[in-house]
Amino acid sequence: MDSNGAGSVQYDCWNEDNINMNVESSQTTWMRIYNRVCVGSTGKVVKVAGALAALVSIYIIGYVTGYYVHRC
Repeated sequence: MDSNGAGSVQYDCWNEDNINMNVESSQTTWMRIYNRVCVGSTGKVVKVAGALAALVSIYIIGYVTGYYVHRC
């Protein structure tokens, strides 16, 4: 199975010339916004604020619905 003839292809998987360490510039705009807003401590604050806004909106919808259903 080992062929060391002229037809074999050799490559170096640790070729340091082809490594791209600049990850930030290769990301799309949406991924940068997602990483800034949804990850880390800022992400926790955004998630808590979103959950609180969802609960308040459900409460208001329930209040208005209950008002119109139960009025005489």
